[in-house]
Amino acid sequence: MHVNGENGPCRGRAKCIISVVVSMAEKQALQSEGAQLAEVLNELEAEHAVKEISGWESGFANLSRALDGLLPGLYLLIGPPACGKTSLAKQLLDQAAMNNSVPGIFFSFAERKKELRIKTLARLSGVENREIRRGSAYLLHWYGVPRLGNVDAGQLPPSWEKLRRSAEEARSWLDLTYIVECDRRMTLHDIEDQIQAVKQIQGRDQIIAAIDDAQRLALSEQSLENRLAILADQLQAIAVNSNAALFAVWPDLHGKRDTTPDAWADRIPGADVVLVMERNQKRTEKLTPPNQAIILHIVKNRGGERGSLAFEFSPAFARFVEAEPS
Repeated sequence: MHVNGENGPCRGRAKCIISVVVSMAEKQALQSEGAQLAEVLNELEAEHAVKEISGWESGFANLSRALDGLLPGLYLLIGPPACGKTSLAKQLLDQAAMNNSVPGIFFSFAERKKELRIKTLARLSGVENREIRRGSAYLLHWYGVPRLGNVDAGQLPPSWEKLRRSAEEARSWLDLTYIVECDRRMTLHDIEDQIQAVKQIQGRDQIIAAIDDAQRLALSEQSLENRLAILADQLQAIAVNSNAALFAVWPDLHGKRDTTPDAWADRIPGADVVLVMERNQKRTEKLTPPNQAIILHIVKNRGGERGSLAFEFSPAFARFVEAEPS
């Protein structure tokens, strides 16, 4: 029987196996709480910047304070149809990228990339999305060519030039964000792979992600409520594994008048934060149609306080702004 020598294949394979075992042992080495707390204290001591919140700035001052910033974990955004869930999720992702230089990825099951990008341009430029869809010829015909000077996009009247200038000014953070069109073949594994791919491209450890119409990922044979509980656990695991602030948009199709937003808090144990959108009909009547007054209820929040925040939603510009509570 032939036996490999000291430098033969068997010997090399054995060294490789030992190396892997040692490497795994080093990674799994236990540390006491005392040792780990000392490391945390050293990290905190090295942080010299004065921070009002722990996580990323959301771009909405009141929301950032209430949530203590955006942190890795699962955020569920729940609301009735046509209340602006998609627009709010996209705006949160964009503002996180802009304010914190963090990469973001938006998964869409309902809208095409072009439509989402038109809404982003409308929000940034103040040019209505229906006018953007009509193209440069329409804008040039309707508004003409503005007199240009050393001004930023915000000072220009509605025009094709304002649209183009707004995109140029946002380029630094737009280069951090990605949109993925999803179909029925998209799986949770695909979602996690795409998140990891963006992190690798950008060379970052953390990321913000959003999944619009997340119910499409759940088992269709289950009731909508059961699907949510199961999917939330799976998405929370992805958020932890990917070190991601993960927003999942979910429709509230029940519309039960006797059900309060707080009822959602106990339905989804796997979520770190549950945000429930509700129309404020009384305040909406004071706004110019089709603008809507929205209340964002923070019904579950492991990292901060609970409460309700007032917003105004402008569908023409796909834009949310914080408002004074009525």
